[in-house]
Amino acid sequence: MPKVSVRNPRTGRNDYEVEAFSQPDVFDISYRLRQHQDDWHKYGIEERVIRLKRLATTLHRNLDSISAALELDTGRRRIARMEVEGVIASLETWTAQPNTAQEQAWTKGKSNPALKYRSQKVPYQLVGVISPWNFPLVLSMIDTIPALLAGCSVLIKPSEITPRFVSPLAEAVKEAGLSDILGFVTGDGETGKALINCVDAICFTGSVETGKKVALHAASRLIPAFLELGGKDPMIVLASSDIELSTDAALRGSVLSTGQACQSIERIYVAESIYEAFLQRLVQKAKTVRLNADDISTGELGPIIFEKQAKLLESHIRDAVDKGAAVLIGGEIRNIGGGLWMQPTVLSGVTHNMRVMTEETFGPILPVMKFSTTEEAIALANDSDFGLSASVFSGSLEESEAVGMELQAGAISLNDAALTSVFHEAEKTSFKDSGLGGSRMGLVSMERFLRSKALIANTGTPTPISAFSEEKL
Repeated sequence: MPKVSVRNPRTGRNDYEVEAFSQPDVFDISYRLRQHQDDWHKYGIEERVIRLKRLATTLHRNLDSISAALELDTGRRRIARMEVEGVIASLETWTAQPNTAQEQAWTKGKSNPALKYRSQKVPYQLVGVISPWNFPLVLSMIDTIPALLAGCSVLIKPSEITPRFVSPLAEAVKEAGLSDILGFVTGDGETGKALINCVDAICFTGSVETGKKVALHAASRLIPAFLELGGKDPMIVLASSDIELSTDAALRGSVLSTGQACQSIERIYVAESIYEAFLQRLVQKAKTVRLNADDISTGELGPIIFEKQAKLLESHIRDAVDKGAAVLIGGEIRNIGGGLWMQPTVLSGVTHNMRVMTEETFGPILPVMKFSTTEEAIALANDSDFGLSASVFSGSLEESEAVGMELQAGAISLNDAALTSVFHEAEKTSFKDSGLGGSRMGLVSMERFLRSKALIANTGTPTPISAFSEEKL
């Protein structure tokens, strides 16, 4: 089986390999997972809950090995460990939820009392999950857990950029006794295509460009595609905002995980009356953010995981400067020991004719633009092809809420930023080019993986064909 080389983001060296699964390989694994799905479904949700609790236990037992693999792939230590802890917490939350997908009992019809009906919830037999490189574990499991709970088998294909976690995760899955209904394949885009050919529904997290290809491929097979794609999240800072609090939220929301998160703040709009004070304080705070280049156990910012992303960041900054923007801090990619790092980069004088304000950046860049009226701020925030999430900061919840109601995005953080990274209970869907399909958050997430079958019974006598005779007019 051919191999795919994996780059270490801290050293820049390819120091790991994974197998590149072919179409026949993926088919064989898919067939095995399908063979066991019916038994998994027939266990019932109560038994599935018990077995998924075992997975939480084995993940906890393998926490060190999984987080160590994530650390190598992403170049960050604390967030790697938080990923594993977050998935364990997610399993514990899901298995503590009431069954929201209970099948309906017989119900008497309203139009004809002789008819009654009930529903049956039927899971997709095999769900495919294609996950991205920025949060390898969390974004592999965010769709997997509710799909398993619904009674599906699941096949995961991680990004070839960050696949090391699969080996220790698969060991935890095996220890939990779930290998028959939860499998893994590794490889590049060709393996992803093979996966879509073998599943009954596909979940994809990644770029808009690739998401469109996934959607087209899924459409050719007439299977559903649940897509969470790119973002260009705006943050509106109204005149009543507290400068200290709003700059804290803006900085963390923009540069946490080196800005390599879909819900990162990528555009900041500040009321002109506080613009200079906000900008000055933001730059002061950005200066205190430390790289973890010399010691992974110190600092706040890890490396740029995907080296091609570094070139995109440079091109966005260059385009902005060429069109009149000023770099107040940062602005350069630094090669340290073969890895690529970037300080928080604050830009002023930005406009919407710059790529940094219209295209997804996925890095620690904070372009700040002033506005004169709330209506202008809303118009600027909505002037985007993306609609994943957004943030509003003001002196009161009521003022922030009023603005948030006008924004064209799936989740709005009020008086904070990027809250969907820590709060998964609220149902949301993506707007515009940021995605397709039902919410992956909230209790409704599981319902995406269940089809409704209607059983309709006649308690009277069947209608004869003579009832439709033309003479009856």
